[in-house]
Amino acid sequence: MKKLNILIFSLFGLFILSSCSDMLETDSELVEYEKDNTLNHATDSVYSVMGIINKMQVIADRTVLLGEARADLMVVTDAATSDLKRLASFDMAEKNKYNSVSDYYAIINNCNYFLAHVDTALTRRGRKLFREEYAAVKSFRAWTYLQLAINYGNIPFVLTPMMTEKEAREALEGPRLSIAEVCDRLIDDITPQAGVDNPDYGTVGNYSSNRYLFYPIRVLLGDLCLWAGRYSESAYWYHSFLTDVKFSGRYYLSTANYSYWRSTSQFDKTTVSRGYSVTTSDVISLIPMETRVFDGIVSELDDIYCSTTDNYYYFQMTPSSAMYTISGSQRFCMQKTNTTGGFDTIYVSKDKIVDPILKGDLRFVSVFSETSMGAESEFSEYGRKYQTIDKLWNDAIPTCRRTMTYLRYAEALNRAGYPQSALCVLKYGLCPDNVKLYIDTLEAQAAGNLIVFPYNTLYSAKEDFIGVHAYGSGDAKCDTLYRLPQPDAALPTRQDTINYQIPLLEDMIITEMALEGAFEGNRYYDLMRVALRRNNPAYLANPISSRTGSTDAALRTLLMNKDNWYLPLPKVE
Repeated sequence: MKKLNILIFSLFGLFILSSCSDMLETDSELVEYEKDNTLNHATDSVYSVMGIINKMQVIADRTVLLGEARADLMVVTDAATSDLKRLASFDMAEKNKYNSVSDYYAIINNCNYFLAHVDTALTRRGRKLFREEYAAVKSFRAWTYLQLAINYGNIPFVLTPMMTEKEAREALEGPRLSIAEVCDRLIDDITPQAGVDNPDYGTVGNYSSNRYLFYPIRVLLGDLCLWAGRYSESAYWYHSFLTDVKFSGRYYLSTANYSYWRSTSQFDKTTVSRGYSVTTSDVISLIPMETRVFDGIVSELDDIYCSTTDNYYYFQMTPSSAMYTISGSQRFCMQKTNTTGGFDTIYVSKDKIVDPILKGDLRFVSVFSETSMGAESEFSEYGRKYQTIDKLWNDAIPTCRRTMTYLRYAEALNRAGYPQSALCVLKYGLCPDNVKLYIDTLEAQAAGNLIVFPYNTLYSAKEDFIGVHAYGSGDAKCDTLYRLPQPDAALPTRQDTINYQIPLLEDMIITEMALEGAFEGNRYYDLMRVALRRNNPAYLANPISSRTGSTDAALRTLLMNKDNWYLPLPKVE
């Protein structure tokens, strides 16, 4: 990536915010106090935006680990660092490398400086020269603020650059905003930029900058609205992005990326077709990382998740008992042609499967493997298990994926009152034929354009569409047991039935998010979002305290208090 670390704001005399009482310190020899220090050259723009990306590299690994180490799908091993172990146990009494709030405010203040000083009125050939960069930096700031809010709870919220210690202290001593309040402010801030294209700086590392380096504002608006409880708006923004004609159907789900059994009689690893993986076609945005320490910040996730020669095979995190249980509880369904030319539906019998990782959904086995390295020897410096998790890239940390965007879209649709449409995302895939087949007229009319996914030149029939569940559980559309929950007896009104279905279908969506997004840093926040929505701490506390297969009563008690969900902010002295 040619040393992103050198492309920092010092090129323009901009200070780098680090901490004030370990939070917002402004003391730096790089500060330039010239009030009219406007960024008005194209090179200024490129270096400034790349400088922000450089600062985002600092929190890239942390974004994943904060979402997984504290959740229920992974557990730490004996080889884990003390910082990682304390993070997983919610013990943040001591200083911890994963709790450095100043890193987030460093990004935010860099964004604030850019937005305050870029010459937005400058035009060339009738086009505003920095329009794309202005929108991109607003999205960086909004994404960082969302990470900050969901990790720290009530936070200082500042949209102007802080150039002095006095300004920083005043900001910290002012009112703090909740997650929902932060989201509401950010929604207002970035909505005007929703239709702006990404900047294009050519290839950065191995990735097209225009295609990968910028978190899409419409997806970000969907995320913010989802956290703020503005569900119809959330669904609107996700849908607007997923159906944008500029992407030529790239964001439709298809059968190209699913795992399945090649045999109906032999069920072992040799007969699993591992089509499922996190590919560049599914990734929407990422944080590029260096591949050599000499060039800057290199991701440590590979050494934490996998056996490498650098860690002597001693990985620090591994899938939990809960991950095996969630994956194994799914049914794998296959549709096969019978002798009369019709179709039979076959459910794979779990009794025939010995290996627990093969029971149920196949996404788990497609990305995870563990091999014994033989009998333990007191003379060997290497660990005796070899683990790989194939969701990691050594040169980038994905921040947004197509399939996870579909699942959040389904979450928003469900909470907006359209559970049939949400189930269609999971089971069938949304397209005109499937809307007619699986969504009744009343819901289709109420949802309107929120569920319109027209065919295009790449996808011309309903057979080209699949639901997310089919990525690991076979022909989900044929699974008669995977369906919209129904009450035992008819309820007085249609709305009563919908209200009954929404939380139950939401549980299915959150389970699907676990299957699809495992190990990527999503799980803790998905549990938190629903627990906050339902005002039910047990929704988060129960699965996390039971991740090892038995309940940790002390951890459950700790997590029943929502104040303990967040990292502690340092005190301002």
